[in-house]
Amino acid sequence: MADLVQEFNDYRSKMNDKLLADNNLIIKRIFNLDTNAYAEGALDVKTKELLGLVASAVLRCDDCIKYHLETSYKNGITKAEMMETMGIATLVGGTIVIPHLRRAYEFWEALENQK
Repeated sequence: MADLVQEFNDYRSKMNDKLLADNNLIIKRIFNLDTNAYAEGALDVKTKELLGLVASAVLRCDDCIKYHLETSYKNGITKAEMMETMGIATLVGGTIVIPHLRRAYEFWEALENQK
């Protein structure tokens, strides 16, 4: 299952490198803004990552969900905190979020099972 995490990270890294190498100023600025938005500020990083997770789930972006799950995991979010966050996302987004909830749970398990 840990292959899910490695495959996601490898693909994301490869494609981000290609996108940024294309030297498009708008894309570079968006990437930079995204990075800076999740830095420590009035809200701590954990809170920002959980907010990003909710927004990503409601928008049904599996890549974004995986990114925020992994970043949350690395920042010490517990499974209980993640599940409560995904519960809120499912409440806000409705039952259409349930397939994304399933994949999020699977990805979290892969994160927990990494060596």
